[in-house]
Amino acid sequence: MRPETGMAEFEGLSDHFILRMYEFIRDEVRADVSSGTRLVGRPARDRAERLLHEINRRGLHCRPIEWPASERE
Repeated sequence: MRPETGMAEFEGLSDHFILRMYEFIRDEVRADVSSGTRLVGRPARDRAERLLHEINRRGLHCRPIEWPASERE
């Protein structure tokens, strides 16, 4: 993880806001899949990974985003 990521990146943000940011990315991925486009790229996936790490660090729960096959590593 890069130095500017992790706890400091999300310091001061509420649990609710962190979860909503993650869900927003999930909604964008779903929209891409349903429209057959690819607007959500690697930067959004990287942000989602950092958010999920923070969600787990805080002991919160959510389902991981199901990325399209073309986006999986």
